[in-house]
Amino acid sequence: MEIFEILWKEIIGFLGIGQALDLLNAGNFDAFRTYEGVTALIYPIIPLLVLLELLLGLIYKKPQTKVYKVNFLIYVFNRFVGRFIAIAMVTYCIGLFQSYAVIETSFTWYWFLYGYIIWEFGHFLYHYWGHKVRLLWCLHSTHHAPENMNLSVTYAHFFLEAPYADVIRTTVCILLGVQPEMLFLIMFIDGTYGAFIHVGENLIKNGKFGVLNKWILTPSHHRVHHARNPLYMDTNFCNLLNIWDRVFGTYQEEDDQVAVEYGITRHMDSGSFLDVYFGEIIALAKDVYKAPGLKNKLLYMVMPPGWHHEGDHKTAKIARTNYLKSLDVK
Repeated sequence: MEIFEILWKEIIGFLGIGQALDLLNAGNFDAFRTYEGVTALIYPIIPLLVLLELLLGLIYKKPQTKVYKVNFLIYVFNRFVGRFIAIAMVTYCIGLFQSYAVIETSFTWYWFLYGYIIWEFGHFLYHYWGHKVRLLWCLHSTHHAPENMNLSVTYAHFFLEAPYADVIRTTVCILLGVQPEMLFLIMFIDGTYGAFIHVGENLIKNGKFGVLNKWILTPSHHRVHHARNPLYMDTNFCNLLNIWDRVFGTYQEEDDQVAVEYGITRHMDSGSFLDVYFGEIIALAKDVYKAPGLKNKLLYMVMPPGWHHEGDHKTAKIARTNYLKSLDVK
C-alpha cells in the first residue's frame, strides 16, 4: 500500500493541488483570499493545461507522443535525483549578498516594476550564457531538444540548470536592491508565465496575442526561441518583458513566411531520454578529449556551441549572420 501512497502524493505534487486540498480539508475558505490561497489556486493551472493540451492532441490526431514520453521521463528522473539534492540557492544567495545591495527598495508598485526589470536582466544573463557557453549549453540543451512545442517542454530541464539559473538571477536581483519578499512574488509570476509560453498549437494556434506581441514576449516569441532555423537561433532570451532583448539586439518576431522548426542542430534521437538528457555532455566530452593542448580543451568548454579549434566554426551567430546576408543578396 505504501507504493500507492507514494504514487498518489507524486500525482498530487505534479498537479500542484496539494496546498489547495489542505485548505479545503481544513474548511479554511477565507484563506483563498490571501496570497497563499491565490497561489494555491494558480499552481494547478499549468499541469491541467498540459493534460488538456495532450487530450486535444489526441483529438486532433497530433499527439506528439515522443515529446510527451521523453519529457515525462525527464520529470520523473529530476524528481528522483532531487530527493538527494537540497537546492537552496535562492536562500543562500539572499543571505550572502543582501548586505552588499547598492540601493534599498520597498514593496511599492514602482519598485516592483523596477524589480521585474532587474529580474528580467538576471534571467537574460543566465539564458544568454546558457546558449553561448558550451558547458552551460550542456545543461540547457535538454530544454531545447524536443522537436514539437507543448506545455510538457516546461518540465524538460537538466537537474543542474535550476541551481545555476537561480544563482545568477537571485544574485543580480539582491545586489541591485530587490527585496526578498518582492523577489519571491516576481519568481512566482515569472515562473507561471514562463511555463505558459510553452503552450503548443494544439491549445493555442496563433501565439502572437495581437497588440501584446509588440510589448511582451508571447508564446509566439518563445516558439521562435526554441527554433533551429538560422533566422531564429539564439533570440528572445527574456521571459515576459522584451526590454533586454531589444537593448542587446536579440529580439526576433515570428515570420509567417518562415515556419518554426523545433529542436537543436546536432543530429540526435529526440525520442531517446539518454540522448536528450546527456547527449550534449557526451558530445562535449568527445571534443575535449580529441582537442590538442590544454588551451583548446578549455576553449571547447567556454566557447559557444559549434566553435572548432581549427577555425571551422558553426556557431548559431555565424549561421544567422550568413542567413541574413543571403537575404540581402536576394
